[in-house]
Amino acid sequence: MIEIRDVTRSYGAFKALDDASLAIREGEFFSLLGPSGCGKTTLLRMIAGFDQPTSGSIAIDGQPMDGIPANRRPTNMVFQSYAIFPHLNVEQNVAYGLKRLRLDAGEEKRRVEEALEQVSLTGLGRRGATELSGGQRQRVALARALVMRPKVLLLDEPLSALDKKLREQMQIELRRLQQAVGITFILVTHDQYEALAMSDRIAVMFNGRIAQVASPKDIYQRPVTRQVADFLGGMNFVAAEIVEESGATLTVDTLGFGRVKAEKPPAFLRKGTSATLGIRPERLRVLWDEERFDFEVAGTVVERHYFGEVTHLIVDIPGLEKPLSVIETNDFGADDIPVGAAIRLAYDPEALVALAD
Repeated sequence: MIEIRDVTRSYGAFKALDDASLAIREGEFFSLLGPSGCGKTTLLRMIAGFDQPTSGSIAIDGQPMDGIPANRRPTNMVFQSYAIFPHLNVEQNVAYGLKRLRLDAGEEKRRVEEALEQVSLTGLGRRGATELSGGQRQRVALARALVMRPKVLLLDEPLSALDKKLREQMQIELRRLQQAVGITFILVTHDQYEALAMSDRIAVMFNGRIAQVASPKDIYQRPVTRQVADFLGGMNFVAAEIVEESGATLTVDTLGFGRVKAEKPPAFLRKGTSATLGIRPERLRVLWDEERFDFEVAGTVVERHYFGEVTHLIVDIPGLEKPLSVIETNDFGADDIPVGAAIRLAYDPEALVALAD
């Protein structure tokens, strides 16, 4: 549906976007994820036509977008601020964009009602914009975009103003809506969990460049660089020396884990014999009493943080530069482990991934 080729956007000497290339599929929920200033909103605005590339090209549904203004593109955008007109009611807000299509009154009314039904606002068409909750305003903004029947819906951090509970509810509703209407959604967000929960694929961006594009599961469990791994959730990093390299596998020596084999990601670039291994905190498991596991390490709890359903343990392992972060559910008493306790941790070697710097 969207093909972005070698797109750069410069402002003087500063490159907001640097040689970005992406192919986004028809009917896909795609997220642009990264910290503030990484270039994700710049890229979204160029897809929408609000900004133009300094170099490179963008095509939508096979059609080059060079010189095509925003109002002539098969896209519509939902802004972070919603941009609801306060002097218009819900129905009038949703119908605003239809006026330029010069539809007859019956067709316009039918399309507005259809859009309101899609976002679960049936029966609220006459309600004033100032009488709406934050979640309802967000739905009005969605309906106003969907009523134009775009091929691509662009979402610029549309949930950032909502409280945590409503935000999580709207994440589910947005995903359901995208699957129901079947069009391509592109979401800009700096919230890693939002992107993981909603997306078919994610592009992680830093400093104007795309660092990795993959499914939520692959990008979380198999990040290709230390920067990506560190941005998406917690990750333990372990220094290692490469002993052997065979296909997609590295055999490495570490001070804490000993000699282990780790998966080598496609983007891994070997620089000498040193390497960094990563393992997620939830992939380490506390061993109780006489439990034994083929792969385990022993250490001492130096910190404990209780989070309700899970406990976060910080465990000092002899030989490691930094303590390991461990997330354990409280079903088996992890919340009762005291600081200073000697514990053993089991791990799966397949959970260890080699990371490019």
